[in-house]
Amino acid sequence: MPTLADVAREAGVSKATASRALMRPDMVAAPTLERVRSAAERLDFQPNRAARALTTGRTGMIGLIVPTLANPFFAPLVLGAQRAAEETDSLLLLTVSEYDARREAALADRIADQVDGLVMVAPVGTDRALRERARHRPLVLVDRKVGRLPSVVLDTAQGTSELVAHLLELGHREIAYVSGPPGSWADARRRDAMRAQTEAAGARLHVLGPLPPTFDAGIEAVGALPEGVTAAVAYNSYLALGLLHGLEAAGIKVPGEMSIAAADDLTTLAATTPSVTALGVPVEEAGRLAVVRLLEICAGPRRTVADRLPTAVHPRDSTAPPRRP
Repeated sequence: MPTLADVAREAGVSKATASRALMRPDMVAAPTLERVRSAAERLDFQPNRAARALTTGRTGMIGLIVPTLANPFFAPLVLGAQRAAEETDSLLLLTVSEYDARREAALADRIADQVDGLVMVAPVGTDRALRERARHRPLVLVDRKVGRLPSVVLDTAQGTSELVAHLLELGHREIAYVSGPPGSWADARRRDAMRAQTEAAGARLHVLGPLPPTFDAGIEAVGALPEGVTAAVAYNSYLALGLLHGLEAAGIKVPGEMSIAAADDLTTLAATTPSVTALGVPVEEAGRLAVVRLLEICAGPRRTVADRLPTAVHPRDSTAPPRRP
């Protein structure tokens, strides 16, 4: 395994200069920096992160806490975060909170000293707990807004409101929302936005749940749909697929007797029969941007950054005008 001395010899500089080039590049002239980096790349030299932490006070590691990996929503987010980290020679330390506030807090405490900062995705802890955490370590929230804390929010509240507008335009007046897990900040905002939209149109929103965001829960929700409902919006793709399967098993035609839509577009919804109307959500971009913002905070004075990423409705075959009696 190549050492720092090997890199220095390859680049024709002293070991101290090679160390500064890799650990504190701002202290080295550009031509020297390029020689050292080229030598390190040729030798496939991997700097010792513990040594870098002692030199710079930075570990080069980013903590990423997600509520689950069972929901397909979070896979592209992790991928986006990883790619942004790799671009800056950082590493991700990924942990899963399982939608449990105490576990979430324990994980954050456990990794706090090993990372330069934290990205917490859809955290379920209290506002007070998150503010306190941000006082001790750079923190960026994803899909959660707490005062002036840095955040990246996917605007699914506006997006689900637009999904409802699409259903209202088709003529639906009794609409169900098959909601997500308890304590979800984003889910609560979606409900509020959809309820405001339906009330303004003289229609009704029937909320089912909270429910686990799973295929099985979608199947079970079919039996709980109120009488007279002609359209349903699902919290996520898995619930939408469960609804589609459950309706088919019950002999209810989609979209002839029931229209369905999903508040994300992260599984094979475009390839089902019928294809499912869904909300396009830039999840990978959210993960990438959260890491970028965190690294900006780590590099300089902490500042408030609140990014809101827009979504887009993709109408497909699962939504149509309600069948008139």
